[in-house]
Amino acid sequence: MSKKRLLLAGIAVLLGAFAFIAIACSDDDDNGDNGENGVSADETAEPNGNGGAAGNLLDEVLANGRLQCGVNNAVPGFGYVEPDGTSSGFDVEFCRAFAAALFGDADAVDFTPLTADARLTALQTGQIDVLSRNTTMTITRDAATGLAFATTTFYDGQGMMVRADGGFESVDDLANADICVLQGTTTELNLADRLPDSTPIGFEDNGTLQDGFIAGRCEGWTSDKSQLAALRSAFPEDEGGPAALVVLDEVFSKEPLGPLTVDNQSAFFDVINWTVIGMILADEMGITADNLDDFMADPAGPEMARLLGVAFEGGEIFDSGLGIRPEFMQDVIRLVGNYGQVYDENVAAVIDLPREGTQNASANDGGLIYAPPWR
Repeated sequence: MSKKRLLLAGIAVLLGAFAFIAIACSDDDDNGDNGENGVSADETAEPNGNGGAAGNLLDEVLANGRLQCGVNNAVPGFGYVEPDGTSSGFDVEFCRAFAAALFGDADAVDFTPLTADARLTALQTGQIDVLSRNTTMTITRDAATGLAFATTTFYDGQGMMVRADGGFESVDDLANADICVLQGTTTELNLADRLPDSTPIGFEDNGTLQDGFIAGRCEGWTSDKSQLAALRSAFPEDEGGPAALVVLDEVFSKEPLGPLTVDNQSAFFDVINWTVIGMILADEMGITADNLDDFMADPAGPEMARLLGVAFEGGEIFDSGLGIRPEFMQDVIRLVGNYGQVYDENVAAVIDLPREGTQNASANDGGLIYAPPWR
């Protein structure tokens, strides 16, 4: 046999061997994945840009039958664990509203308490499906973390809380003071901007921060003003209770707070976003659980009919294109309420922070809470 033929034969043998090895390895990978978790290697390996597996998150959540929602557990009025172990608060109620929209069941949700440091990572890694935990929208969080902010649910601003007998009357009086602050928050950065010569004393959560404040480790306590009001309302009675603390008047930042989902999951994001918008629109229209059935039977106009998923004057039922039931807002309103009800029953009632005259009033009343068209 010529040298050329010998060379060709050798190449053929090598190619055959490589093909056999490739097939064998491919079979091993498929069998291993399918045997362990029922998905292929391609489905588990391909990233979606946010650390989770590629796929349709809306379909996955609907198939799971429960929503995984990240919340706070130590801020009365927003995210708090009651003595009986149940979760309550403004942000918690939005989790329940999302579950009502997805499943028709506001209780089909599991709450995961998260610290400020851990909250974004939990969403990025798929530990939770949505985060509803007093989180400020910023350009870096929106552009560089693989996360997406839905419609703002609460407009806030940073403030400063001090001991009533501490002698501090303005934020400037704390220019060189030690200030208690939560780690991993925009609060740290805003403090550095506003009081660059102060000394931040960082804490992982509000519980340890409060202990540090009580122990005298810092003279000021800075956070969103709504959170300061909430924490002041629950300040220990043996330390003087709420009367022992004063929240100074100045607001020195803008803090638009709202739910987050992962990027590249537009179907799931749209359900979250438009559930918030639907609750705002229901508030504008005066639709509550008490009058829902009346409005369903006789909607006040075509937009109300579209919102409630009913026909208007013999027309067709509106299909939003969200991929869930056209009447999903009926369940949200009936089981949770409209935006104003959620606010009043949690923020106003629990920490005495009314909507009227604030940025969180309806746009109809001069605030910033505003729903785009439902059409």
